[in-house]
Amino acid sequence: METQYLTSLDEYFCAQYSDYVKLSALEGYEMPEVVSVGADGNIERKNSEVMRLSHQKNKSELLARLKEGLADTEFTFNFSFRSFRDSMRDPFRKFTFAKLLQGALSRAGETAESAGEKLDISPKYWKKIVKGKLYPEKNLVLALALVTGMKQADVNNLLNVMGFGFEKDRVRDVVCEYLLTNGVFNEEMRDKCLKEYKITNLPIKRKEA
Repeated sequence: METQYLTSLDEYFCAQYSDYVKLSALEGYEMPEVVSVGADGNIERKNSEVMRLSHQKNKSELLARLKEGLADTEFTFNFSFRSFRDSMRDPFRKFTFAKLLQGALSRAGETAESAGEKLDISPKYWKKIVKGKLYPEKNLVLALALVTGMKQADVNNLLNVMGFGFEKDRVRDVVCEYLLTNGVFNEEMRDKCLKEYKITNLPIKRKEA
């Protein structure tokens, strides 16, 4: 029962992860037939999802091999600077990260101050992000969503307004989407899931031992 959520994560990952270059390079991976001949004699191409691990007979072994070679390469700075054009346009935009943030945090039972305390980011820069003077990078948005237990719709809106989204070919995105979709916000469970897939670069502040 204790590790049921990890098993559920593995199943979700096998069904969603779509870096087919990495998958097809795994020892023991069997390339499926991606084209077939239809009843009318025409060539039909199958959806690329048939290449995902969930369609492999030995998916558990393949997933274990994939995990062995994982390393978190999704490092980014927590913020980026606005361009001059953005600084001129933002006040007239209906939706910006800063404008959406307050409502998203309120629905999660948080304030900007309480959320910032859970992030591994300098308070000075966090305040500038909240005020719209800096833009958050994707790692920070995902970390923010996880530490506050943010609603999925709000996470999607915050990502979209920054030009981001969940990408099925990125390990970090698939795991974070699982956590958010299934409401896995318990700190211990969340961290075990992240550790299982070697996700180490999210700016989440951990409690001191």
